[in-house]
Amino acid sequence: MKKITKAEIQQMDKIYRLNLINSLAGYKSANLIGTKSNNGITNLSIFSSVIHLGSNPALLGFILRPATVPRHTFSNIKETGFYTINHVHKNFVDKAHFTSAKFAEEISEFEACFLTEEYLDHFYAPFLKESRLKMGMKYLEEYEIKANNTILLVGEIQSVYLPEEILKNDGDLNLNLIKDVCISGLNNYHEVTQLAYFNYARPGQKPVNQFKKIQTR
Repeated sequence: MKKITKAEIQQMDKIYRLNLINSLAGYKSANLIGTKSNNGITNLSIFSSVIHLGSNPALLGFILRPATVPRHTFSNIKETGFYTINHVHKNFVDKAHFTSAKFAEEISEFEACFLTEEYLDHFYAPFLKESRLKMGMKYLEEYEIKANNTILLVGEIQSVYLPEEILKNDGDLNLNLIKDVCISGLNNYHEVTQLAYFNYARPGQKPVNQFKKIQTR
């Protein structure tokens, strides 16, 4: 087994180090965050750092890189207080990745990347029409991560739009039905296949894969 030390990491070529360290976290969710400035200019950016923070209230967070260069997503959220989170699916993964290019502030990634703005129930920020699972979000607070000057931005879910057929009786979601993708590293996208479903774990009870039972019926 190969060992890589902290000193070796620090001496690596920048791009090699970026690829390696971004891959170490494993598979990450793929989401497009939609915003609109006070001037009406829309923005769409791909993020692999959206995380669950709590269910009551329903909170999600995501990481923003240091604001050493213009960050249109961040500035739009701070201006307006609203944004959307839109799942990425297999059928438009190429367009989703293209939003990571450094477009000028006056250019909308929706238009440049051949994706479609959608406005639902008078929510200020644009949703992504191509996404089948999307959320309207309200900015709550932010936390500076002093070790690298990144920001954890915290938002509260205001609305959720999803196909009824993916919603299970217990509130779980069947994301395979909408062909969600995930990300590893910076540029690798993967299809997702469900392997298991377990009941709530309790001491003294051996986990049983309920998904296998369902598949064999």
